[in-house]
Amino acid sequence: MSPLLYVVFFISVVGCIFAARNYYSVRALPEGTSEMQEIAANIRMGAGTFLKSEYKVLIWAVVAVAGLTAVFLSWHVATSFMIGTIMSGLAGFIGMKMATYANVRVTNMARTSLNIGKTLIVALKGGSVMGICMDSFALIGAIIVFTVFQGDFQTLGSVTNWCGFSFVPFAYDMLAYSLGCSTIALFSRVGGGIYTKAADMGADLVGKTEVNIPEDDPRNPGVIADCVGDNVGDVAGLGSDLLESYVGSFMSASILAISIFINYSAKGEAFSAQLLKNMVIYPIAFSGIGLLSCIVSLFYAFHKKNNDNPHKTLNIATWIAASLTAILNLGTTYLLFANQDFGTLPFRFGELSPYIAAFAGIASGVLIGSISEYYTSYDYSPTRKIAYSAKEGSAIIITQGLGLGMNSTMPSVIVLAFALLFAYLSAGIYGTAMAAVGMLSFVGMTVSVDTYGPISDNAGGIAEMAKLNEEVREITDKLDSVGNTTAAIGKGFAIGSATFAAVSLMNSYLYAYTPAEAEAVMDLMNPLILAGLLVGAALSCCFSGILIDAVAKSAKKMVKEIRRQFSEIKGLSTGETNPDYEKCIKIATEGALDEMKTPAILAICIPVGSGLILGPEFVAGILLGATIVAIILAIFCGNSGGAWDNAKKFVESMGKKGTSEHHATVVGDTVGDPLKDTVGPSLDIFIKIMATVSGIAVAIFSKYNLIELFMK
Repeated sequence: MSPLLYVVFFISVVGCIFAARNYYSVRALPEGTSEMQEIAANIRMGAGTFLKSEYKVLIWAVVAVAGLTAVFLSWHVATSFMIGTIMSGLAGFIGMKMATYANVRVTNMARTSLNIGKTLIVALKGGSVMGICMDSFALIGAIIVFTVFQGDFQTLGSVTNWCGFSFVPFAYDMLAYSLGCSTIALFSRVGGGIYTKAADMGADLVGKTEVNIPEDDPRNPGVIADCVGDNVGDVAGLGSDLLESYVGSFMSASILAISIFINYSAKGEAFSAQLLKNMVIYPIAFSGIGLLSCIVSLFYAFHKKNNDNPHKTLNIATWIAASLTAILNLGTTYLLFANQDFGTLPFRFGELSPYIAAFAGIASGVLIGSISEYYTSYDYSPTRKIAYSAKEGSAIIITQGLGLGMNSTMPSVIVLAFALLFAYLSAGIYGTAMAAVGMLSFVGMTVSVDTYGPISDNAGGIAEMAKLNEEVREITDKLDSVGNTTAAIGKGFAIGSATFAAVSLMNSYLYAYTPAEAEAVMDLMNPLILAGLLVGAALSCCFSGILIDAVAKSAKKMVKEIRRQFSEIKGLSTGETNPDYEKCIKIATEGALDEMKTPAILAICIPVGSGLILGPEFVAGILLGATIVAIILAIFCGNSGGAWDNAKKFVESMGKKGTSEHHATVVGDTVGDPLKDTVGPSLDIFIKIMATVSGIAVAIFSKYNLIELFMK
């Protein structure tokens, strides 16, 4: 194994130690009053129950896919897939476990200190466990795959022939590892998203607008299910989601390096084995340095003397992580590419070419985050305009939110387009993959900040349910409001990186099925590609519609149950009798597990089935169409939903809870819930898992498909 990979492995182990230290330091803090402890225990129990139930369903899908890959490809492809599922599932589980312990301790810190800075540190420490574990586990899993199946790096570009079709074993090992992460992420994000938004919508629609009680009021039967949803959707789902994005980015860059080598070798052009090895290692080394930068930036945030401005502290820490990643990786770049002969490779800036492409990704990630912040934070005019229009009713709020989301797509897409173009001009298709690596190289910090949001949200709910002083709720509300903005920024990073990763995986796919002497160029006038493009575009909309419908179905059941309890349980409205929280948790769990299967199966089966029937060109069109539409939809959904949520928070900050204006913003927030927390986050997984599955299956359906047999 390369010495540089040993360094990355060491950094990953340090990351695990850092996360463990934060985990136990948060666990050592007191939980507060007995009432607070009881509420937190109920949330912890509900989250654990859902995750166990979800993993019981997941294990059948994992076993089925592992079995198929073992039979049709090889045992080591199946093993790589299993390693990916373990790393992704473990990261989600640990992150959610920490969140359910951190929430009540954040509440208690706010109660005992009445200091927003000290409370912020507890919430961020809790979030850092998810962020750093996700980052470390992803790299450790990748290095295990490298070490076990390609420790000597001597056969990176070797091609194996089996049953009439050929494939590159090591490229398939990496694809399988990425697919394992993607499979867990898809189920976790979709299932968690359906759960959290069904619970949230049910609790809000009845509690706030019908019964007219405050958010997180203990009389609301759906309030515990809502808090559970924050953990299973926005923590476990988020962790698995961004781990999958992270792995997809550096794996696609390594796979492209191998594909380029094979094509150059077939054409007789110079491409040394050492250069191939360095191009394969570089994305993982770049990501390892990013993890180190995240640890340093979090250490700064934990020890900053004045944390009274949470938004400023989190932004500075994120900038430190991004800056350190960019600076330190200059050394990595020179170490691997100095004095290399690049031959005819399109490395226009010499050894700095892949670094410049990655830097374009870092810069575009920061810009997309800033754009998301502008459109979703109530510190800026777009969200404030929505809040001020609450006087005219919920219809105007919804209309303006839709317009905001649509308008917000253009700036983000322009940034992505120019970054993609610049990365390509710097280092060809390898550069586009490195742009994704750059954007996600400091993902440990991004996820830490993103996870801090639902922990703070839960802390506010516990404060309300335990009937703590108003000063406590003011602190948790401020942290929660910042968390909504950081969540929107995180979603911007996720869809931006998904764009680059999907393009990279698509390039790998094209290289995999075109003849070795041909360039990976699609003929857009090919009717099969045009037909696939149309189907792919509609597929992203269909996938989104299925998710929204799934949330609506589960939310209806939740609304009926909450209404039933308010009408049938005597003394519930006055607080004399406790609601049946477990019934609502059960409804949300069963609804999510039932509804998550269809969209997950759709993402996996459509590209494989289409390839076996209509061939690889049709699948290429599907990937292109689905990716373009998914990017637009994800940005729209994330920014509209985030703006509606923070418009409600802005109205509440003006002391207008319970007014007609507040009710109007609650309706807008409820409409945005499934968009920002279910549809948007799931779309980026959707396009990547389709590209990954297609990359694995193309070896089969490029040789055997019905349309080719028919044409013969």
